[in-house]
Amino acid sequence: MLPPELPPLPALTRAEAELIDRYLEVVDLLGRINPARAGHTYGGVRAAQALVGRATALRDALTLMHQRGENEVHAATLARALRVLDGERRAGRVGVPPSTGR
Repeated sequence: MLPPELPPLPALTRAEAELIDRYLEVVDLLGRINPARAGHTYGGVRAAQALVGRATALRDALTLMHQRGENEVHAATLARALRVLDGERRAGRVGVPPSTGR
């Protein structure tokens, strides 16, 4: 059985696509660092080390957009792209999980 077909990504500029990719990388690393979800410190250490470089890449993607004259962020379009790329689930790992009642 084939998995359901995902909706197509909205049309993005190359800089917007770079922004989305770098943002999701940072979100994924923050999810791995999240002390409310982590199981071991070593994985958090490795993710924190990688975060520095990914945050720099995110800054560079935004800087490039600005330099190219892309001064407005089209939030609705970028939110659609994030949804297609599973951004809601990935960003959910950054937050505190629901209480288990303990």
